[in-house]
Amino acid sequence: MVVLSIIIGCLVGVILGVNAPTISYIYSDYLAISIVAALDSVFGGITATLKENFDFKIFVTGFFGNAILSILLTFIGNKLNVDIYLAAIVVFVGRMFNNLTMIRRFYLEKWSKMKENKTTAQEESKE
Repeated sequence: MVVLSIIIGCLVGVILGVNAPTISYIYSDYLAISIVAALDSVFGGITATLKENFDFKIFVTGFFGNAILSILLTFIGNKLNVDIYLAAIVVFVGRMFNNLTMIRRFYLEKWSKMKENKTTAQEESKE
């Protein structure tokens, strides 16, 4: 169900992206940080699904909460003429890599177990 939602969301994003007007350079910082925050939430949701503790309420509140907080940091940083959003990008990207590492380990362990089960089944069939 979650994978289907992700695929539908990606398709809707592509359709909207193709038909959307070009975004001004003024808003590029805001868009970049909100995309990174959203991707962090998506990778966190996938990781939670694999750990079997996914909660939709936590996902949605984290998704919008991270995006809003990161946009506010960018806004405040622009007003102070300081690139505060870079700190948020570092944090979100670091979390994305951690979540990607957990996803990769999950599938590598699953693949190793499948391969191990095949090997033991082949050995048992030879006996």
